[in-house]
Amino acid sequence: MKFFKVAVTIFIFSIFTLTNLPVASAGEIKIGYINLGKTLDEYKKTEESEKSLEEKLDKKEKERKKLVDEIRKLKDEMVLLSDKGKEEKQPVIDEKIKNLQEFDTELRGELQQERDEKLREIMSEIDKVIQDYGKKHGYTVILGDRMLVYGDESVEITREIIDILNKKYKKKD
Repeated sequence: MKFFKVAVTIFIFSIFTLTNLPVASAGEIKIGYINLGKTLDEYKKTEESEKSLEEKLDKKEKERKKLVDEIRKLKDEMVLLSDKGKEEKQPVIDEKIKNLQEFDTELRGELQQERDEKLREIMSEIDKVIQDYGKKHGYTVILGDRMLVYGDESVEITREIIDILNKKYKKKD
């Protein structure tokens, strides 16, 4: 109980001490926030990166389908074989299945790594645009919406950032 009284006393003392500190006037502070999810979704580079990954996945799916078809064909052939023929064919099928599993694992890892790299690159570009925008327009703080409990729409800068990103991306084409 004594600890609780001491903690409350320190807390109250801290509040009184902090409230007497000089605080910047509201006119000196400019705060904005951005919806990073929306920015990421509406940035043209993100869309094109996703399309590129989907195209790569489609090509790899065709390769995978060939492997699966080979396995099915071998299993179908195996049904017609004698017991000795089945014993000889089974290791071949097992090896093909193992190769398919390795292919799937490598593909998932490769696509995830490529997606992560592109996402890091895109997030870096978004961060730079936000930094530049904040400096250019005199912002004291720009917050992400993920931790924001409330934000008046008048201080949201998402649309401006998306427009800047897409204009810069068009210029690079």
